[in-house]
Amino acid sequence: MNNKTVSLNRRNFLYGAGVALALPKFETFAAKTPDLKSAPKRFVSVYHPDGVGLPLKTDPAWEDWSWFPRGGERDFELTKVLDVLQPLRSEITIYSGLSHPAARKIHGHSNADQYLTGAATGGHGAYQNSISLDQVIAAHAGEFTRHSSLVMSTNGGIGGPRGAQTQSFNREGRPIPAQNKPKQIFDMLFVTSGKDARARLSRSKSALDFLIANTRSLGQELSGHDQQTLQQYLDAVRDTEIKLAKAQQWIDTPVPQVDTMHLKLDADPKEARFYFQTMYELIYLSFLSDSTRVATFQLGRENGEGPHDLLSKAVGLGNAHGLTHDVKKPDGWKNLGTYNRYQAEEFGRFVQKLKDTSEPTGQGSMLDNTFAMHGSASSSFHLSRNYPIISAGGKNLGFKNGRFLKFGTGNEDNQAGAGIVSDAGWRGKIEAEELPLACLFVTVLQKLGLDVQSFGGSTETLSGV
Repeated sequence: MNNKTVSLNRRNFLYGAGVALALPKFETFAAKTPDLKSAPKRFVSVYHPDGVGLPLKTDPAWEDWSWFPRGGERDFELTKVLDVLQPLRSEITIYSGLSHPAARKIHGHSNADQYLTGAATGGHGAYQNSISLDQVIAAHAGEFTRHSSLVMSTNGGIGGPRGAQTQSFNREGRPIPAQNKPKQIFDMLFVTSGKDARARLSRSKSALDFLIANTRSLGQELSGHDQQTLQQYLDAVRDTEIKLAKAQQWIDTPVPQVDTMHLKLDADPKEARFYFQTMYELIYLSFLSDSTRVATFQLGRENGEGPHDLLSKAVGLGNAHGLTHDVKKPDGWKNLGTYNRYQAEEFGRFVQKLKDTSEPTGQGSMLDNTFAMHGSASSSFHLSRNYPIISAGGKNLGFKNGRFLKFGTGNEDNQAGAGIVSDAGWRGKIEAEELPLACLFVTVLQKLGLDVQSFGGSTETLSGV
């Protein structure tokens, strides 16, 4: 192994005309014998606001539009809400009967802050949060990557207490600002350096045009597998970069201060979908380049409305929060289910891409070494109970998928809190007993290799995961 190769291995960057591109890891420069313990262990959490649809079993909508599956651990049947994940059935686990004890009596408009922390943030008065799950992992995994974590949301920034626009909180419980502009995230991951670099980029069809010559000489040093990995990576980066202008075209446009009665100022559903796909692709690329191994993505703010209510724009059904209030109107449950279905669809697209990508240094697919979680801190109509959670991947981390796991007691049919259509429901008494979501978090931390015995007030792991 010559000095040039050693230097490349340590830097993991490719340079050209003032542009620096982070590279994926290559088996050519890795140990000859693959070691599962050395494979990157990744974590991503995607949060969606406003809960999910849970019609009563006596309601005709229950058959198709109830979020939770029907059936047992292995023979579960997905409804129309989650059937888009059927091709990934063997790669996912669906959970019911989990919630944070400190948040069970908090209105759903105020509960997003504690989803990854489990802290007693309360529904009013003094506010104090604690460190989020992703940041515990980032403190451990960040030493191996250029960025300790990637924090994203549709709204960006931090929001306010009990109105978080970020899922990530530091050790002092302070919110970490989320990024929401794809171009800025792209530039952070694929760095420009030198005073003329940005001007060159602005005149170039693609930043990668500056790097093609360098890849030819690098390719001569790589194995056949690594040459394929490099080409796949460059194609993915180029494809994502091309999409940025379209995805960003409208999100940067200020809201006009005019009479909007006769004007169409909202994003087209196709544009909103483009935005979500691009943000997911940026997470994928950050993992593939090993720029980070930890990411969070908040798909919207609880009770969110206005220009950043992107999820509902993507399905063309009006503001998302309104969907939770209109379930008793004609097609109400169907509309809310369609909204939830879209969330699952985009998550599934991301998971499939991880599954289809071989781990650059071997050891299966990227999905095998990634624990991807998708969920909300509400179930039916602002009820901070029975969180709807899906996880995917992590086979090499010890997770067993293809299951529907039910925890606690009294909710065998997933009817605890079902049919609630008013605030009287979340104030009412729920007979079902649930387990702390933090038990799953302790399990995740340990399977990711952290020597952690407790998190969010829980010292137990979740059995059977």
